[in-house]
Amino acid sequence: MLKFDPATIGFVICDMQNDFLHKEGAYGREGQTASAISDLIPRHAAVADAARAAGAWIVSTHFTMVPMKGGEPYISDHLKKLRPFLKKGDFKPGSWGQALIDELQPADLTIEKVAFSAFFNSRLEWGLRKAGLDTLIFGGIVTNGGVASTVRDAHVRDFHCVVLEDGCAAFNDAAHKDTIGSLSTIATIASCADVAAAFKA
Repeated sequence: MLKFDPATIGFVICDMQNDFLHKEGAYGREGQTASAISDLIPRHAAVADAARAAGAWIVSTHFTMVPMKGGEPYISDHLKKLRPFLKKGDFKPGSWGQALIDELQPADLTIEKVAFSAFFNSRLEWGLRKAGLDTLIFGGIVTNGGVASTVRDAHVRDFHCVVLEDGCAAFNDAAHKDTIGSLSTIATIASCADVAAAFKA
């Protein structure tokens, strides 16, 4: 049985943004979608609703492409190779595309991220410590990228980590399963239904 003190818990929603999930977002325009990813939305909503009702925090991380001089975004070389369709205006700070999808709004703490881990060069740890959180429940995309990197960074910072097995997804199911297996050595693996029930207990 999962037992939670909601006052010390954050539900970390990793990168569930319009530019990733909405049909008019950067990925949707290019047909870069996966049913496993879109299927996360109702399960996340159930966890988020239960967390809010219990008094826990909703923490949303947002992949961000920082505009440089002239407005063109900085895009790392590996990302250019993987996603050559990304362009000016995509994942722009403060834009609709960068925002958390409507179904999961609102968040209590919103963090811009510029790398796989939401802890890298961000105020995430500062915000979590100020809020008095010591347990983080992770869901979002992609399992083998932003989720795994952020979970591992949380672990080395002595946060207690719970990973939602059916609340994370990747573009490749094998990558998702392998990553969940590897994260089980540093985090509790649970289902969205079990976590939502624990908040209601």
